[in-house]
Amino acid sequence: MAFAMILVPLLFAGFAALWPSNRWRPWVLPAGAVVYAVLAALVLVQPATNPAPEAWLALDALGRLMLLAVSTLFLFCSFYAVGYLKERASLNNRVFVSCFMAFAAVLSLVVWARHLGLLWVAIEAITLVSAPLIYFKKDKQSIEATWKYLLVGSVGIALALFGTFFLAYSRLAVAGEASLMLGELLANAASLSRPWLRAAFILLLVGYGTKIGLAPMHTWKPDAYGEAPGVVGALFAGGVTSCAFLAFLRVYQICVAAGETVFVSRLLLFMGLFSMLVAGLFMIGQRDFKRLLAYSSVEHMGILMIGLGIGGGALFGAMLHVVTNGLTKGVLFLTAGNIDRAYGSKNTENVRGALKRLPVSAGLFLAGFLAITGSPPFGPFVSEFTILTGAVQSGRWLTAGLYLLLLLLVFIGMGKTVLKVTQGEVPPDLGPGRPRERLLTLLPAIGFLALSLLLGLYIPPPLGGLLRAAARLLEHPL
Repeated sequence: MAFAMILVPLLFAGFAALWPSNRWRPWVLPAGAVVYAVLAALVLVQPATNPAPEAWLALDALGRLMLLAVSTLFLFCSFYAVGYLKERASLNNRVFVSCFMAFAAVLSLVVWARHLGLLWVAIEAITLVSAPLIYFKKDKQSIEATWKYLLVGSVGIALALFGTFFLAYSRLAVAGEASLMLGELLANAASLSRPWLRAAFILLLVGYGTKIGLAPMHTWKPDAYGEAPGVVGALFAGGVTSCAFLAFLRVYQICVAAGETVFVSRLLLFMGLFSMLVAGLFMIGQRDFKRLLAYSSVEHMGILMIGLGIGGGALFGAMLHVVTNGLTKGVLFLTAGNIDRAYGSKNTENVRGALKRLPVSAGLFLAGFLAITGSPPFGPFVSEFTILTGAVQSGRWLTAGLYLLLLLLVFIGMGKTVLKVTQGEVPPDLGPGRPRERLLTLLPAIGFLALSLLLGLYIPPPLGGLLRAAARLLEHPL
């Protein structure tokens, strides 16, 4: 099944590249996404089994959770992409559709990979496949954002490669043989060379942290998220970052199994709080509402790191937050794209009164803001509160206090920009008419918001069991 989930999207991508019609080519995306979602469902309904130590491609609880998250995200975004490309009919979409579909293949490779070298290759493939999506509009700003994404990402992935080598050497230095198989490293974690393991962790934290978007390695995010189409921003915020986070979780598992929990926790708490602080400060007075969402992504990656650093009950909250953050970011990026196209601008000086001009999109955007800032009864409230509870229960009062303070800072900074966009009067130079809001660019956002609301009110037992299994795997990797 692993090969099917990798090869099937590639086949659809190849078909899209060969299809001659610019008008009908976008429909390859939902067709491929439905097949991909069916394959994911067939995998997820099967009973979970422990991966064989020698398996290069296999799923554990963490992989299953990420597969659920990214397949749902990809399915909804594929339908939105059809509506978006219809409104951009003058642009050739061959490369966009092909890379969009190939994106699912490399996400699958990340989710299934059990060899850390193969995992690194998959993360690098994400960079190469996703870069053309940023450049779709082919203007000066998008090419600049694409190059920044490639350059910063390449530095990060190079550091991750060094960290992977160091991780292999931590085994070679004591056993005389190197290995990058996750099962073997976990089984022999207690005997790994501690200096080499710690050095590997730091390099991989910086390397994969660049792809995740942790501060101060986040510098590519505001440009890439700001210039990419909204649907691409949703894929980045819920797909790229989640897969990079999964790659980092593999390293975290090895360090916990080696007894280095205290060492990694301190670094993770610092990086998490620092990311939230940087994001909050840059949100204050932010005029570009799409760049605002980029800083929101930096904040929420910091929240994930805080959940890991706290450990215990906060791990469940971190795993839940991967899902709720991806869903809620889907609402925000898709509706932000609608608003951007309707106004022809992302700047709050030109975008006002969106609730009057685009009542559905703007209403969803406002609801998405409340959800992503941890307001009840949405899913992020539950995940963020669970992380806070874990901090209190573990006696980390300073962490809990700073966490709440930074959440307040983010709420104030983000709220100021969102209210400018949605409230007030429509600028007179736009005319009295309202642009048409299409179902294909609304229904996916509504679906994302409905799922986020559902997880705030009720977590289905199968998902709850998967979240608990993933949290246990992080706390007790062996």
